Amino acid sequence: METVKQKTLKGSFSLFGKGLHTGLSLTITFNPAPENTGYRIQRIDLPGEPILEAVAEKVTDTQRGTVIANGDVRVSTIEHGMAALYALGIDNCLIQVNGPEFPILDGSAAMYVEKIKEIGIVEQNAPKDYYIIRHKIEVKDESTGSCITILPDEDFSITAMCSFESKFINSQFATLDNIVKFPKEIAPARTFVFVRDIMPLLEANLIKGGDMDNAIVIYEREVSQEKLDHLADVLNVPRMDATKIGYIQNKPLMWENECTRHKLLDIIGDMALIGKPIKGRIVATRPGHTINNKFARLMRKEIRKHEIQAPIYDPNEEPIMDNIRIRELLPHRYPMQLVDKVIAMGPNSIIGVKNVTANEPFFVGHFPQEPVMPGVLQIEAIAQCGGLLVLNQMEEPERCSTYFLKIDNVKFRQKVVPGDTLLFKVEMITPIRHGISTMRGYVFVGDQVVSEATFTAQIVKNK
Repeated sequence: METVKQKTLKGSFSLFGKGLHTGLSLTITFNPAPENTGYRIQRIDLPGEPILEAVAEKVTDTQRGTVIANGDVRVSTIEHGMAALYALGIDNCLIQVNGPEFPILDGSAAMYVEKIKEIGIVEQNAPKDYYIIRHKIEVKDESTGSCITILPDEDFSITAMCSFESKFINSQFATLDNIVKFPKEIAPARTFVFVRDIMPLLEANLIKGGDMDNAIVIYEREVSQEKLDHLADVLNVPRMDATKIGYIQNKPLMWENECTRHKLLDIIGDMALIGKPIKGRIVATRPGHTINNKFARLMRKEIRKHEIQAPIYDPNEEPIMDNIRIRELLPHRYPMQLVDKVIAMGPNSIIGVKNVTANEPFFVGHFPQEPVMPGVLQIEAIAQCGGLLVLNQMEEPERCSTYFLKIDNVKFRQKVVPGDTLLFKVEMITPIRHGISTMRGYVFVGDQVVSEATFTAQIVKNK
């Protein structure tokens, strides 16, 4: 059971450009951050240089990009930078910007990816905390027909299906079946805008920094030459023939479905605000920042309900340690051997199993009319599982025993009764020093934590 570690940047890098909506000249700097920081955005142009936590609940506007805010402190158009961090596996980063939005750059995430690869990524000590999708989760918007569904899968993948209100560009789909393909297949996809939407945006005092180098412009509904000329003059771009329908940009389309690839990029950027990397398959129909944020908020609620996820248990798989091997390592025998098998183990963690039957001897007196497994035996079972973890790292483990030195932070959340299958998950908090180790253990029934404890144990060589 390999432990994947959190990652941050090896150093800092900066990018320079104008804001899409404000037109301001902006500098954005990405910095390394300590373990378990997540993503933080700092407005260094404001008094006190306030820092915003980049999470879904902080999103206050999704009309033309993702905006996070805390009171009067706002930062907009964050999705492209967030997508690059998430897709490249960076867990912790402090982003400093000297204005109210990220620079639009070329309208994609390509420059962010390029700079991240250039500066490098470093592994940290803390484990990466994936949230593994165990069942279908879905959010819908009946008014728009938008829907995002996530399904169980071994890794992260995503499919986006878009339907545009346009005869010129109607339906498209795009798929990212492996996140490692993001830099080449998704990151360069540029943002886009329809000509029909440009004037209302300008009237709303937006897209002051928009131009032909940072967006794909789609002219799909013919307007009068006079109106199109006026728009070109306002945007300070060359006039064009109003009868020629098509894409307008200085750089040709990279893919026929570049617009939908960019929608997929936006989903990943908005998913970064969930706060944990996800293992699951997303299917998004008519996505946009509004539905993306609803999905991210729903996922954060789901994660809070299952803050500690139960291990995946497949009874068909061969155990790492069977009952015979456990007896070789542990001195416990009937009725005190409380681990039946070990199904996974890494350098710092172990997962064990116990099937609780109606024939357990403790049920005779605890309690005759309502059999409940004593909490103290659940903690004993956690400790036995932890003992297997540390003994497996010792030379001649058969000649060693482990003993409790201390038990802390014990919690019992629900009853354990006959018929339950207990899953034990134990992780080392500190490495073994002078024969002493501190561990954190959890007992699960199904998806629910039923008990937990932190304990310190001493490993002693038997005489």
